[in-house]
Amino acid sequence: MVKCHLSTLMGKKRVKISDVATALGVHRNTISLLYNENARRIDVDVLNKLCVYFNCSISDLLEYQPGAKRKSKNT
Repeated sequence: MVKCHLSTLMGKKRVKISDVATALGVHRNTISLLYNENARRIDVDVLNKLCVYFNCSISDLLEYQPGAKRKSKNT
């Protein structure tokens, strides 16, 4: 499973989902899905914008965790 650390990066910078969406020029739902780790796919352009915004690398934003399972939406 791929773990997204967007919520951690946002917490360190103390920004809201709407702040990031506005700054990046992307839909709020796109950021919300990443924040809550419910995204099924990520546009490379969005990844690039997030890395520029947070001044980080992709490995700071995403992490592969072998054997881990995706959270169920029902729990």
